[in-house]
Amino acid sequence: MTDRWEPDEALTAYLELDHDRAQRRGYPEAIFCEGKTPEQVGAIARAIRASDTTTLFTRASAAHAKAILLELPDAHHEDVAQMIAWPSQPPPACGGRVLVIAAGTSDLGVAREAQLTANYLGRAADLIVDVGIAGLQRVLRRLDQLRSARVIVVVAGMDGALPGLVAGLVSAPVIAVPTSVGYGAAFEGIAPLLTMLNSCAPGVAVVNIDNGYGAGHLAAQIAAPT
Repeated sequence: MTDRWEPDEALTAYLELDHDRAQRRGYPEAIFCEGKTPEQVGAIARAIRASDTTTLFTRASAAHAKAILLELPDAHHEDVAQMIAWPSQPPPACGGRVLVIAAGTSDLGVAREAQLTANYLGRAADLIVDVGIAGLQRVLRRLDQLRSARVIVVVAGMDGALPGLVAGLVSAPVIAVPTSVGYGAAFEGIAPLLTMLNSCAPGVAVVNIDNGYGAGHLAAQIAAPT
């Protein structure tokens, strides 16, 4: 691999970066790396460096990260969340506080994706891990923290019951994120997705399976300063 990606019309012909998104929507563009080759994301990173556009790269594998960091060596890379942010420092936090809750340690990658997304979109975001309903006392011990948040993101696989429980304890909106964690009958996230969609607690919004980025983005919008 060379130190820099060489210009290649075959790689750059598909590029049409949305440089005006931050001005239009208030939030920068994100690049979904999964399904793209390292050469493609390297070319995208090079174009971003040239335009000086704030960008998040999501679902970045080790090969994607290597290609991106060759072009943006000062970017922040988080392997657990499979995310790269450029510039490396998030903007100063403003607005309400976001709280991200992961039912189990197996849900940590998706939860960190949500937390970092909210951070890089300008919100203070805290993370609580391993408070699934198999040990109900763990989440009940956090009631003060839950009730101080402007919006709560709850990440859970298996039966996906935690978001409904949390929504019944707080006044803040809850964003539910089903994960593909679980044994066979969880159907790679379909079972928790259906549980969350059928929550009897009002005020629960549901994003797609493993979509930590989407949850973090929605949380940042909800918690935006008024």
